[in-house]
Amino acid sequence: MIENVTIKSTSLGVEDHGIFTCNLELSGDGWGCGFGGYALDEWNPEAKRRIGTAYGMEFIGAILRTLEVETWEQLRGQHIRAETERVGGRIIKIGHLIKNKWFDPKSLNGTKP
Repeated sequence: MIENVTIKSTSLGVEDHGIFTCNLELSGDGWGCGFGGYALDEWNPEAKRRIGTAYGMEFIGAILRTLEVETWEQLRGQHIRAETERVGGRIIKIGHLIKNKWFDPKSLNGTKP
């Protein structure tokens, strides 16, 4: 199911378990949902801390490219499309409002999500 939505807010940073992640809070016609929550870093035993990954950089870059903005801060207020699994299901892709440009986290190189 594809619907037009608005990005009401964004977050980019470390969540309460210490994982670097991002989230887009989307608002549709009578509903709202978050898109994101993927780990954009990983534990590095040698450094004994979490380290950013290429996957994480590509994830953030793909969102910006798809929605044609240059900075994370420009995302708030953007009107976009969201594809859900079903009514009430999770958001699986986000897309440009007018152009046929989509971001699906599964499309990125690597083994995540």
